[in-house]
Amino acid sequence: MRPDVDTYYLNIAKAVAVRSTCLRRQYGAVIVKNDEIISTGYNGGVRGGINCSDDGICPRINQPHNSGDYSLCHGVHAEQNAIISASRSEMIGSTMYLFGVENEQGIIDVEPCPICKRLMLNAGISKLVTVSGSIHIQQFIKEDK
Repeated sequence: MRPDVDTYYLNIAKAVAVRSTCLRRQYGAVIVKNDEIISTGYNGGVRGGINCSDDGICPRINQPHNSGDYSLCHGVHAEQNAIISASRSEMIGSTMYLFGVENEQGIIDVEPCPICKRLMLNAGISKLVTVSGSIHIQQFIKEDK
C-alpha cells in the first residue's frame, strides 16, 4: 500500500535519524517544499568535532529533555543542521518533518526546543509534521508571510 505524503517524509526523517551521533536520542529532520526535499539533518556533534557516539559517553544522559541547559552537550540539533544546509528562499513556505527515537525505546513524542522553533520561524518554515502517537501537524505561520 502506498503511504500518504506525511508518512512518506516521516519515514525519510526516520532514516536520516540513523546517522545521529547522539547516544541519548536520535532525530532526523527533512525540509520539503512543493513535494521536493530541500534539505536533511540529524543531531550530533559538529562536523569534525567531538561526538558522543565515538566517545561512548553522553554528558547529558540524565538531564531533562529540552531543559535549556546544553552547556555539557557538543551536539547540533537535527532541525538546526537541516536549516543551515538550505537557503532561506527555498525554505519560505516549506514543511519540516521531524522524527525521533530514544535509545531502544522506540519512537518518542517529538517537540522541538524553543531555539529550534525560533530558527524554523526565522527560516520561513510554515509547518512542522511529527509523530506524537499518530501524525501531528503544527502550523507555524501563515503561508503568505
